[in-house]
Amino acid sequence: MKFSQFEYKRPNLNTIQSEFKEYVEQLKRANSVEKAKNCVEKINRIREDFSTASSICMIRFCMNTKDEFYKKEKDYFDSANPVMEGLVNDYYKALIDSKFKEELEEVFGEQLFNIANLAVKTFKPEILEDLIQENKLATQYAELVSSAQIQFNGKRLTIPQLRAFMLSPDRSIRRQAAETLYSFFSSNQERSDEIYDQLVKLRTKIAHKLGYGSFTQLGYDRLGRSDYNPKMVNALREAIKKYVVPVVTELRERQTEQLGLDKLKYYDLSIILKEGNPRPKGDEDEIVSKAKKMYQEMSDETAEFFNFMLENELLDLKCRDGKYPGGFCNFVANYRSPFIFANFNGTEHDVEVLTHEAGHAFQVYRSRDFKIPEYHWPTLEACEIHSMSMEFFAWPWMEYFYQDQAEKAKLVHLWGTLNFIPYGTCVDEFQHCVYENPNITPKERRKLWREIEKTYMPEIDYDGNQFLENGGRWHQQGHIFEDPFYYIDYVLAQICAFQFWMRSVNDRENAFKDYVKLCDMGGSLPFTKLLAVAKLSSPFEKRTIESVARYVSNWIHMHSNV
Repeated sequence: MKFSQFEYKRPNLNTIQSEFKEYVEQLKRANSVEKAKNCVEKINRIREDFSTASSICMIRFCMNTKDEFYKKEKDYFDSANPVMEGLVNDYYKALIDSKFKEELEEVFGEQLFNIANLAVKTFKPEILEDLIQENKLATQYAELVSSAQIQFNGKRLTIPQLRAFMLSPDRSIRRQAAETLYSFFSSNQERSDEIYDQLVKLRTKIAHKLGYGSFTQLGYDRLGRSDYNPKMVNALREAIKKYVVPVVTELRERQTEQLGLDKLKYYDLSIILKEGNPRPKGDEDEIVSKAKKMYQEMSDETAEFFNFMLENELLDLKCRDGKYPGGFCNFVANYRSPFIFANFNGTEHDVEVLTHEAGHAFQVYRSRDFKIPEYHWPTLEACEIHSMSMEFFAWPWMEYFYQDQAEKAKLVHLWGTLNFIPYGTCVDEFQHCVYENPNITPKERRKLWREIEKTYMPEIDYDGNQFLENGGRWHQQGHIFEDPFYYIDYVLAQICAFQFWMRSVNDRENAFKDYVKLCDMGGSLPFTKLLAVAKLSSPFEKRTIESVARYVSNWIHMHSNV
């Protein structure tokens, strides 16, 4: 069934509450493993019905944030989701307290109980209204950036459309585009600061109500991080400062020379080659057609998956007015269908975002038949391994997209992903500092960002842009507003994706087999155990960071004269 034919019907929350509570009570009273298992299955059917409606609503709202019907439905789910979270929390408590817990662990796996234990810690009925308000504030930020209509070169552009000009080989154009973009965020600085300040204080209040000292550990527990903690992430950040930051700083000097510049400015950072980064040949339809050919040849598994996506129109890639500016993959449970959402803008971003989101979609397609909803996706840092690794597994087919510029495209891709590591880590340290000091003012928060930024990216020259000099760059990072502490997941996953790439250089077949095996596991194991399945070294080990940084840096030096 095509996505346009997916039926949307607003769930009746009163009916759901009544049925859900009855099945939870039955689970508590169950006098056999079979009866307990049957209750779990009935509860999961209700959850998947709700999840299906929520996903369809979210996707259609993002496709057109001006659609009044789905805007109202999105508002409904902003209020309904926390109620559902409370119901699921009651289910988790009953599951943990079941007298058949050990037998149920044998049936459903230990990871379900890891997730349940963390979830129980993160919810109480008294925070319900706070969660509703948190969702509404995050939606306000999403609507702010989605509604942007920015004048540039005589046209009104969305943020993704404007970003395409920031990758122009003409330095004056990319400077003007960057100044225009940050002028938008500067003019909305007060509003963005206000939304974030409310979110920080609200999340801190929620944490205190739940008995946490600060929001930090609550943020980790919300993300289902059962096998690592803030101390381990701090050690990761220190290893990145030691082994990655100096490498990136040195490569910035090489980049300056390649571009023929005296000094690299902030609007030059994403440009690796003097003639400009290679752009894929063809429009959206041509890129999708080439992707189809690539996935046909990559493996039987990817061929089956991508044909399913195309046949059921499960991709929305065109950039347009009113469309949410991000890229993501969602999963519509009852239709067993992933959905890829992106905003093509005619740059290398198009190939990278398509392969990235296809990695997410391929994983959930492979694990869509798990009977436990918790296992459709793993925790987020593991999810990003699938996406970032797929970007690299697509390398042998870069000629399809870039023709004679394929080798240059690979260089730009690898170099760009290494450059990302300090920025991604900077975002994480900033959030840790913010939530440990929730009462600092917005101005102090921006100053804090700038100080941390100088530690991770000392080479950045903002060329007199006061908004950026005063610490405003993070205002464009939606994850900070909408998904606290998520961003380090990209760093963890990138270190793992680099390992898949390193292995594929010498033994692509076995590297890809391990990748598929990882996808097949879905969320049935925690992060570090999934690494073992995929034969990946832990990014929490210093030697992993050191060896990856050295290998990637050496490859870039060897190939930067393409």
